[in-house]
Amino acid sequence: METSEKGQAIAEIDGNIGVITIDNKANYNALSFKILNDITKILNEFKEKSVTVVIIRAQKDCKVWSSGHDINELPLDKDPLSYFDPIEETLRAIQCYPGPVIAMIQGGVWGGACDLAITCDFIIADSTCSFAITPVKLGLPYNATGVLHFINRVGINIAKEMFFTAKPIEAKRALMVGILNHLVDTNELEAFTFKMANDMAKHSKLSIAVIKEQFRILSNAYTISPEAFEMIQGMRRQVYFSKDYIEGITAFKEKRQPKFTGG
Repeated sequence: METSEKGQAIAEIDGNIGVITIDNKANYNALSFKILNDITKILNEFKEKSVTVVIIRAQKDCKVWSSGHDINELPLDKDPLSYFDPIEETLRAIQCYPGPVIAMIQGGVWGGACDLAITCDFIIADSTCSFAITPVKLGLPYNATGVLHFINRVGINIAKEMFFTAKPIEAKRALMVGILNHLVDTNELEAFTFKMANDMAKHSKLSIAVIKEQFRILSNAYTISPEAFEMIQGMRRQVYFSKDYIEGITAFKEKRQPKFTGG
């Protein structure tokens, strides 16, 4: 029953290429805790088996690559994006994987799935793709590391636009602003992605692993004082203990527009 309700992530290995497929079509490929834990576990298994390159995808020709967090699993009585939550552990597993991780995308990418996709080292997609980060629709306090992921990928101007408007960025603009590495025809998507993966797999694993770790360290090399960190956490607590957050989650579940009051 859990697999049908919460979906699963499916692992395959083809030579030096590992493939993770998000399989939760009945729920728009929502990232349930089970799927996130599956992805983290698979990445760890691929690492143990020295799989060189990883591709994360959804089912072929799907209209929604992933709708983001499973809203039914977001808590209302604590930080919904704390350090040890499944989505955060998955994002760190992608960042720390000692080889390139490619998001191969067809369809819409929403909410937390947008963060997952941009945390990958490369995004290759077809013209059906779109990307929207939507915490303001739920009154959800996004965390500092998540905001930084977007700043590092698209710069502060586009990151602000994505967070404040919550509107999707379509394929051509996604390529222009740097979300995508490559925008390819649908009938070429798989072949293009696997060719790029295989090309990288021919190079030095050790060299790639060390260079990727340098990128990770340098992209996170922002100094912040303890006081500033505590201030950020305090501001976020005001949001996830607010009436607006409860209203946002309740409205989503009831399929209606939320009525935010600022309290």
